[in-house]
Amino acid sequence: MLPIARYRYRFVALTPVQFPDWSGSALRGAFGHSLRRLACMTRAKECSGCPLLETCPYPAVFAPPPTADTLHRLTQAPAPYVIEPECWGARRIEPGEGWHFDLVLFGRALRELPIITYAWRQAARRGLGAGDGQSDLESVEHLLPDGSSEPVLTAPEGRILEHQPTIPDHLPTECRRLSIRLTTPLRLQDNGRAVPPDRLTPDRLLIAAVRRVSLMGRCHGAGAPDWDFAELARLAKDVTGTKALTWRDWTRRSARQQQTMTLGGVVGVWRLEGNLTPFIPALKIGQWLHIGKETVFGLGRYQLDDIFSGPPEQREPVPEGADLPEELDAPQ
Repeated sequence: MLPIARYRYRFVALTPVQFPDWSGSALRGAFGHSLRRLACMTRAKECSGCPLLETCPYPAVFAPPPTADTLHRLTQAPAPYVIEPECWGARRIEPGEGWHFDLVLFGRALRELPIITYAWRQAARRGLGAGDGQSDLESVEHLLPDGSSEPVLTAPEGRILEHQPTIPDHLPTECRRLSIRLTTPLRLQDNGRAVPPDRLTPDRLLIAAVRRVSLMGRCHGAGAPDWDFAELARLAKDVTGTKALTWRDWTRRSARQQQTMTLGGVVGVWRLEGNLTPFIPALKIGQWLHIGKETVFGLGRYQLDDIFSGPPEQREPVPEGADLPEELDAPQ
């Protein structure tokens, strides 16, 4: 399958740092510029045609070259990382205050952890957010699947410590019901348009998770899982669900396109019922990879709750239109 690791990068602000509602876009932009400065040896304006394209860490991590992936109808390979900001909501971090974000790496990106970490250190020192607030990288932790962590970099060592990334649990688990907690906007699209809460169906969600995991395995792992897509699509049609979902808007400024873009998505809780067992492996790994559009910014993150193998009638469904839980109703 796909080796994956989640790291927590901790910083301390040197000057005021101002982040927008969702800092994923600002963090990604600063990271990309910093990584290119460090990795690029030719100083070419474009990576295409560069004689070092196959060995340079920058395209491998930040801008993977085109792929002839006809199965997923993509011409551009997905990036092997996901940025997970600490919380939703604009905020100002004062000098001396700590802040952090999580970074999920998979595939070759794991081998590039030293230069990735140095790029983040340099990006923070140059400045992040509106006003280019400066910070120092204080530490990096490897977050383990059981909720614990281990140090990967601390100020005294100043180097990456040996550790072993893992393959998250992807074993099939008998399941007739589960809850999916969408913690950052899920943006699934239909003909180029984001699907609103009232048009989201369980099969859209399940197949999105299956395709995301398959694509990542194909592009960055040992190969795509041997899944029968036609059969999974058929089974997904029989899954039902009740949901308490709402739309959350988000805008970002694209430096490359020189325009402001609106990229909202769906958050909330969705309880699914039916034969979910075939989808459990993809849903488990999807908690690391995220699903939908703009995952590199941290969109499409979710958590699985209440995986249940008994008959559906043993639990009360979530009523349609129910209020969101407090932790999702508040800014994330």
